[in-house]
Amino acid sequence: MIIKLDENPGTEEVFDFINEAISKRAFIIIVACCRIKYRGRATSRLGSGDRTIIIKTDGSFLVHQDYNLEPVNWQPPNCKFKTRMENDRVYICGVRRNPPESLEVEICKTHMISYHIGKDIKKLELAGYEEDLRTMIMESPELIEKGFRPTSKEYQVSTGFIDILGKDKNGSLMILELKSRQAGVNAVKQLKKYFEDFTDHKDFVRGLLVAPSVTEDAQELLEKYQLEFKALEPPKELKSAKSVTLDFFNK
Repeated sequence: MIIKLDENPGTEEVFDFINEAISKRAFIIIVACCRIKYRGRATSRLGSGDRTIIIKTDGSFLVHQDYNLEPVNWQPPNCKFKTRMENDRVYICGVRRNPPESLEVEICKTHMISYHIGKDIKKLELAGYEEDLRTMIMESPELIEKGFRPTSKEYQVSTGFIDILGKDKNGSLMILELKSRQAGVNAVKQLKKYFEDFTDHKDFVRGLLVAPSVTEDAQELLEKYQLEFKALEPPKELKSAKSVTLDFFNK
């Protein structure tokens, strides 16, 4: 990884530093006293304050304050950057054409500036979501109950898409509504809507809410609607996670 850093640089040094980093498509971090102007779908202005300015290799442009998770101003990837030096200030402008908008940062005093060029081509792996729960049930239907046979997933009805549709060991239709977290009354109401799409065969239809747990209100509503609940946790292991044992070295 290539890293370059400077503390308390002068105006000309900051200007040259930023242009060098942009030309190299580096990841830039600037801690500075700055002002911000945005023009586009709306107009905004933020007065002088110490903030963290970030320019990413994909052209994202963000300004963070010392609080809150989200940036106070930002532009998405593929910005085109223009810089200028005027009255002992450095200006960075991130411009987009579609939609037409611009974010301009006026740097009054730079406390720290850095850039780095690294390698990171990995994509974030996720586990523990509804899709993971759906895949687990489709691959191991006995987790629902013995004899359960899933027939389709994301089955479309008039009120939406049923997560999993299948049949129990007696041939009754089973409607599964999946939630990866504790389910509330909204999940029960959604399941009830799916159930009502099969009212012509309600004697041979079962509605099943599948989730790690349900709220007390949801449990009462399930009993009221004569729907069922199955406690089941989605898998939390990442697909790429593999344990290495001594057998691996004995091959």
